[in-house]
Amino acid sequence: MARVSQKPPRAWQRMLSGRRLDLLDPAPLDIEIEDIAHGLAFVARWNGQTRGDFAYSVAEHSLLVEEIFARLVPGAPVKWRLAALLHDAPEYVIGDMISPVKSAIGPTYGELDQRLTAAVHLRFGLPAMLPVGIKKDIKRADRLSAWLEAVQIAGFTAAEADRFFGRPDRAVMQGLEIRLRPPAEVRADYTARHGDLMALMP
Repeated sequence: MARVSQKPPRAWQRMLSGRRLDLLDPAPLDIEIEDIAHGLAFVARWNGQTRGDFAYSVAEHSLLVEEIFARLVPGAPVKWRLAALLHDAPEYVIGDMISPVKSAIGPTYGELDQRLTAAVHLRFGLPAMLPVGIKKDIKRADRLSAWLEAVQIAGFTAAEADRFFGRPDRAVMQGLEIRLRPPAEVRADYTARHGDLMALMP
Protein backbone atom coordinates (compact mmCIF):
# COMPACT_ATOMS: atom_id res chain seq x y z
CA MET A 1 0.00 0.00 0.00
CA ALA A 2 1.20 3.48 -0.77
CA ARG A 3 2.22 5.40 2.30
CA VAL A 4 0.23 8.58 2.77
CA SER A 5 2.38 11.40 4.05
CA GLN A 6 0.80 13.48 6.77
CA LYS A 7 1.33 17.18 7.07
CA PRO A 8 2.61 18.29 10.46
CA PRO A 9 -0.09 20.07 12.48
CA ARG A 10 -0.18 23.85 12.11
CA ALA A 11 1.77 25.47 14.96
CA TRP A 12 1.49 29.12 14.00
CA GLN A 13 -1.14 31.82 14.44
CA ARG A 14 -1.92 34.72 12.17
CA MET A 15 -2.06 37.97 14.11
CA LEU A 16 -4.16 41.02 13.35
CA SER A 17 -0.96 42.87 12.49
CA GLY A 18 -0.42 40.34 9.70
CA ARG A 19 2.45 38.64 11.50
CA ARG A 20 2.56 34.85 11.53
CA LEU A 21 3.85 33.71 14.90
CA ASP A 22 5.31 30.20 15.16
CA LEU A 23 4.38 29.01 18.65
CA LEU A 24 7.05 26.30 18.71
CA ASP A 25 9.86 28.54 17.48
CA PRO A 26 8.73 32.15 18.01
CA ALA A 27 10.81 34.83 16.33
CA PRO A 28 11.09 38.20 18.12
CA LEU A 29 10.48 40.06 14.85
CA ASP A 30 7.05 38.43 14.57
CA ILE A 31 5.94 39.97 17.86
CA GLU A 32 4.11 43.32 17.89
CA ILE A 33 2.90 45.18 20.97
CA GLU A 34 -0.43 45.92 19.29
CA ASP A 35 -1.08 42.18 18.97
CA ILE A 36 -0.11 41.59 22.59
CA ALA A 37 -2.28 44.44 23.88
CA HIS A 38 -5.26 43.34 21.80
CA GLY A 39 -4.98 39.69 22.81
CA LEU A 40 -4.48 40.35 26.51
CA ALA A 41 -7.36 42.83 26.63
CA PHE A 42 -9.71 40.05 25.50
CA VAL A 43 -8.31 37.24 27.68
CA ALA A 44 -10.18 36.87 30.96
CA ARG A 45 -8.48 36.15 34.26
CA TRP A 46 -10.05 33.56 36.61
CA ASN A 47 -11.65 31.78 33.63
CA GLY A 48 -14.11 34.67 33.55
CA GLN A 49 -15.53 33.77 36.99
CA THR A 50 -15.50 37.32 38.30
CA ARG A 51 -18.13 39.85 39.31
CA GLY A 52 -19.01 42.78 37.09
CA ASP A 53 -20.21 43.59 33.60
CA PHE A 54 -16.77 43.17 32.01
CA ALA A 55 -14.27 40.36 32.32
CA TYR A 56 -11.13 41.21 34.27
CA SER A 57 -8.53 40.98 31.53
CA VAL A 58 -4.90 39.93 31.60
CA ALA A 59 -4.04 43.37 30.19
CA GLU A 60 -5.67 45.09 33.19
CA HIS A 61 -3.93 42.66 35.55
CA SER A 62 -0.57 43.39 33.89
CA LEU A 63 -1.00 47.14 34.36
CA LEU A 64 -1.70 46.53 38.05
CA VAL A 65 1.29 44.20 38.46
CA GLU A 66 3.59 46.83 36.98
CA GLU A 67 2.22 49.42 39.43
CA ILE A 68 2.65 47.07 42.40
CA PHE A 69 6.16 46.12 41.27
CA ALA A 70 7.10 49.82 41.25
CA ARG A 71 5.87 50.10 44.84
CA LEU A 72 7.78 47.01 45.92
CA VAL A 73 11.01 48.03 44.18
CA PRO A 74 11.07 51.83 44.12
CA GLY A 75 13.79 53.17 41.89
CA ALA A 76 13.97 49.97 39.85
CA PRO A 77 15.42 50.50 36.36
CA VAL A 78 12.69 51.07 33.79
CA LYS A 79 13.56 47.83 31.97
CA TRP A 80 12.37 45.82 34.96
CA ARG A 81 9.12 47.77 35.08
CA LEU A 82 8.71 46.89 31.41
CA ALA A 83 9.37 43.25 32.27
CA ALA A 84 6.62 43.46 34.91
CA LEU A 85 4.18 44.86 32.36
CA LEU A 86 5.06 42.04 29.94
CA HIS A 87 5.13 39.25 32.53
CA ASP A 88 2.01 37.56 31.10
CA ALA A 89 2.55 38.57 27.47
CA PRO A 90 2.62 34.96 26.15
CA GLU A 91 -1.01 34.65 27.14
CA TYR A 92 -1.96 36.74 24.12
CA VAL A 93 -1.60 33.53 22.13
CA ILE A 94 -1.84 30.68 24.67
CA GLY A 95 -4.52 32.14 26.94
CA ASP A 96 -4.65 32.38 30.71
CA MET A 97 -4.91 29.00 32.35
CA ILE A 98 -5.67 28.75 36.03
CA SER A 99 -3.06 26.94 38.12
CA PRO A 100 -5.00 23.65 38.45
CA VAL A 101 -5.21 23.35 34.66
CA LYS A 102 -1.49 24.08 34.28
CA SER A 103 -0.75 21.32 36.78
CA ALA A 104 -2.92 18.88 34.85
CA ILE A 105 -1.19 19.69 31.55
CA GLY A 106 2.27 19.26 33.02
CA PRO A 107 5.60 20.75 31.87
CA THR A 108 4.51 21.26 28.24
CA TYR A 109 2.66 24.50 29.06
CA GLY A 110 5.66 25.88 30.95
CA GLU A 111 8.05 25.13 28.09
CA LEU A 112 5.79 26.90 25.59
CA ASP A 113 5.44 29.87 27.93
CA GLN A 114 9.23 30.12 28.38
CA ARG A 115 9.89 30.15 24.63
CA LEU A 116 7.33 32.87 24.03
CA THR A 117 8.54 34.90 27.01
CA ALA A 118 12.12 34.83 25.72
CA ALA A 119 10.99 36.01 22.27
CA VAL A 120 8.90 38.83 23.77
CA HIS A 121 11.79 39.96 25.96
CA LEU A 122 14.25 40.03 23.07
CA ARG A 123 11.76 41.92 20.90
CA PHE A 124 11.63 44.77 23.41
CA GLY A 125 15.25 44.96 24.51
CA LEU A 126 15.12 42.79 27.62
CA PRO A 127 17.27 39.75 28.39
CA ALA A 128 15.67 36.46 27.36
CA MET A 129 15.96 35.27 30.96
CA LEU A 130 15.37 37.75 33.78
CA PRO A 131 17.69 37.88 36.81
CA VAL A 132 16.39 35.61 39.55
CA GLY A 133 15.84 38.47 42.00
CA ILE A 134 13.80 40.51 39.51
CA LYS A 135 11.74 37.47 38.57
CA LYS A 136 10.95 36.92 42.25
CA ASP A 137 9.95 40.57 42.72
CA ILE A 138 7.61 40.41 39.72
CA LYS A 139 6.12 37.16 41.01
CA ARG A 140 5.54 38.81 44.38
CA ALA A 141 3.73 41.68 42.65
CA ASP A 142 1.74 39.11 40.66
CA ARG A 143 0.62 37.35 43.86
CA LEU A 144 -0.38 40.64 45.48
CA SER A 145 -2.48 41.45 42.42
CA ALA A 146 -4.05 37.97 42.60
CA TRP A 147 -4.91 38.56 46.28
CA LEU A 148 -6.64 41.83 45.43
CA GLU A 149 -8.52 40.27 42.52
CA ALA A 150 -9.54 37.26 44.60
CA VAL A 151 -11.05 39.40 47.36
CA GLN A 152 -12.59 42.18 45.27
CA ILE A 153 -14.04 40.34 42.28
CA ALA A 154 -13.49 36.55 42.48
CA GLY A 155 -15.52 35.71 45.59
CA PHE A 156 -12.70 34.79 48.01
CA THR A 157 -12.73 35.80 51.64
CA ALA A 158 -9.64 37.61 52.90
CA ALA A 159 -8.69 34.52 54.90
CA GLU A 160 -8.90 32.31 51.81
CA ALA A 161 -6.84 34.75 49.79
CA ASP A 162 -4.23 34.89 52.55
CA ARG A 163 -3.95 31.11 52.45
CA PHE A 164 -3.52 30.85 48.69
CA PHE A 165 -1.61 34.03 47.86
CA GLY A 166 0.00 35.15 51.11
CA ARG A 167 -1.01 37.97 53.42
CA PRO A 168 -0.33 41.28 51.67
CA ASP A 169 1.56 44.26 53.03
CA ARG A 170 -1.25 46.71 53.61
CA ALA A 171 1.03 49.70 53.01
CA VAL A 172 1.92 48.41 49.54
CA MET A 173 -1.76 47.78 48.72
CA GLN A 174 -2.94 51.18 49.96
CA GLY A 175 -5.31 52.81 47.47
CA LEU A 176 -5.21 49.98 44.91
CA GLU A 177 -8.53 48.92 43.45
CA ILE A 178 -9.58 46.47 40.76
CA ARG A 179 -11.02 48.18 37.68
CA LEU A 180 -13.41 46.54 35.21
CA ARG A 181 -13.38 48.33 31.87
CA PRO A 182 -14.23 47.70 28.22
CA PRO A 183 -11.47 45.78 26.39
CA ALA A 184 -10.80 48.60 23.93
CA GLU A 185 -10.07 51.01 26.78
CA VAL A 186 -7.73 48.59 28.52
CA ARG A 187 -6.00 47.78 25.23
CA ALA A 188 -5.31 51.47 24.64
CA ASP A 189 -3.92 51.95 28.16
CA TYR A 190 -1.69 48.88 27.90
CA THR A 191 -0.28 50.03 24.57
CA ALA A 192 0.27 53.55 25.91
CA ARG A 193 2.01 52.30 29.05
CA HIS A 194 4.31 50.12 26.97
CA GLY A 195 5.13 53.14 24.81
CA ASP A 196 5.90 55.29 27.85
CA LEU A 197 8.27 52.68 29.29
CA MET A 198 9.99 52.06 25.94
CA ALA A 199 10.59 55.79 25.58
CA LEU A 200 12.44 55.77 28.92
CA MET A 201 14.62 52.79 28.05
CA PRO A 202 18.34 53.69 27.76
